[in-house]
Amino acid sequence: MNNAYIDALKQRRTQYALGRNLSHGKQELATIIQEAVKHSPSAFNSQSSRVVVLFGAESEALWDIAIDEVRKVAPAETFAQTEAKLKSFAAGVGTVLFFEDQDVVRGLQERFAAYAANFPIWSEQASGMAQLSVWTALSQAGVGASLQHYNPLIDAAVAARWDIPASWTLRAQMPFGSHEGGFGEKAFMEDGARFRVIG
Repeated sequence: MNNAYIDALKQRRTQYALGRNLSHGKQELATIIQEAVKHSPSAFNSQSSRVVVLFGAESEALWDIAIDEVRKVAPAETFAQTEAKLKSFAAGVGTVLFFEDQDVVRGLQERFAAYAANFPIWSEQASGMAQLSVWTALSQAGVGASLQHYNPLIDAAVAARWDIPASWTLRAQMPFGSHEGGFGEKAFMEDGARFRVIG
């Protein structure tokens, strides 16, 4: 099967070994991220996803925040390993912060009461699609990335440092940079246990 989008999805992989050896400038990377989010689908075209892109020292500051917050809850005997992992995210070029705007969700709930219970679910789906879109677009540009979830531990400190609106809820963090390592073999479960084709 020849399908460029499927090929792009296959190329997208988790990269933990990040570096700063990219030829892309900050504006080019920011534009890739912005366009990927802009053209991701959302229920009722709600466009509820919000993104903050941190570069350089600002990205490093995010992972310093994560280290400080995780240290408060992680077992002391295993924290060194956790800290090393968090520092590996800071070794990249930047980090994408994905948020969902709850004002948008509440507004839709008020306007379309019959679907009120579904809008928070659809917001989460929109966020997931935006995350995949950005990850795949970065991958196509030769940029490594991974998806992290240190929310809600870091939410308050992130909001305070970068003046995040109160209605924005942090959903994921995506550190990105150059590929400084390879990839292992990816395992898949049996298709028969996962898919059904009927008719």
